[in-house]
Amino acid sequence: MTPATRILVIDDDAELCQLVADYLSPMGFEVASEHDGPSGAERALGEAWNAVILDVMLPGCDGFEVLRRIRAKSKVPVLMLTGRGEEVDRIVGLELGADDYLPKTFSSRELLARLRSVLRRSGWVAESAPQTPMRELVVGPLRINPDTHAVTLGDE
Repeated sequence: MTPATRILVIDDDAELCQLVADYLSPMGFEVASEHDGPSGAERALGEAWNAVILDVMLPGCDGFEVLRRIRAKSKVPVLMLTGRGEEVDRIVGLELGADDYLPKTFSSRELLARLRSVLRRSGWVAESAPQTPMRELVVGPLRINPDTHAVTLGDE
């Protein structure tokens, strides 16, 4: 059995952390969370993670400082997830070493797509990483299967 892809969410919003865990866990991800900057940085560096989802606004120290601490010792992929969506905040996060940036509010599917993207780019994800099966699209006699890339019209 392939080990789960381990994700650490560092966000002071416990409800958001739970929503992320509830969405990612059924897809084979192991999700843990920390709710302040110092604890998040310590846990990010103290355990093996495949990726970190990091908020900017945190008690104790902000997400930029957490990112600095992580980057000083680790190359783990970091996805910034924050309500601070201003351009300057995105640029600072990316220049400090974040791999991607997703402003709140976000869709679960976009979070998953961006997370998978940073995992692929970093080489931290196994080929057997969980994939979300897509439903077949049907419009009248037209059928499109995104998983197999098959398109049929009627019986053809």
